Amino acid sequence: MPELPEVETTARGIAPFLVGQSFISVRVNQPSLRWPIPADFSRRLLNESCLSVSRRAKYLLIETENTQILSHLGMSGSFRLVSPNTPLKIHDHVQMRIGDLELRYHDPRRFGCLLWADSDRARQLISQLGPEPLSDAFSGSWLYEQSRRRSLAVKSFIMTNAVVVGVGNIYASESLFLSGIHPSRAANRISKDRYGVLAEEIKKVLARAIESGGTTLRDFVNGQGEPGYFQQTLSVYGRNGERCRQCEEPIQSRVIGGRNSYFCRQCQR
Repeated sequence: MPELPEVETTARGIAPFLVGQSFISVRVNQPSLRWPIPADFSRRLLNESCLSVSRRAKYLLIETENTQILSHLGMSGSFRLVSPNTPLKIHDHVQMRIGDLELRYHDPRRFGCLLWADSDRARQLISQLGPEPLSDAFSGSWLYEQSRRRSLAVKSFIMTNAVVVGVGNIYASESLFLSGIHPSRAANRISKDRYGVLAEEIKKVLARAIESGGTTLRDFVNGQGEPGYFQQTLSVYGRNGERCRQCEEPIQSRVIGGRNSYFCRQCQR
């Protein structure tokens, strides 16, 4: 599933080509995504000029003069900039022409969405989101305060969107390893100092992932159709049974909060 770095990479990749340009043609080939694409999508977007492309949590926001699109990439969604003459792929569900390029939304599993940001559904999706992990509002003190009455595993805690947005399974596992914190440790049993370390590692891991273009996991490609490369530097995620890069102990895997979690029992306490 595309996580925060993948969405940020997409936003940065397509923004220079969209901002200041108008959508001169819009076509919906398959409206049945996780939630149906609005019936008036093509009509409202046609001839609108793009003002900005940004990200909130794992949502991509495309703002125009009179409206705003909220998109989630789901499990396998991606936006690609291609020549309008490029043959359609079977799962290219939306085509948006801007200048001499076409922005296509591609989603084999159709778990993503394209909604109007002012719709009830979109408002519901973003109303309870916590702080951005790369912002000043997110810190070890914030994590410590939020954790005091929470006994769930710390990995599940930092993946809770009301606590902090965009820390998905891959980056939670990596950040906890670099902080030396076992993913199953109760959130309310971690000190303020250790949360300070964890917050900094979350920021560093996400920043490095964005610089690397995200993580290559099956379907993800950026706006130019290129895969991410952060997977090449993963310390624990997906490395069950392989040797820890720090202590040589085998990396272990356990299901925590319904998600596969990877850790080193020697390095993480």
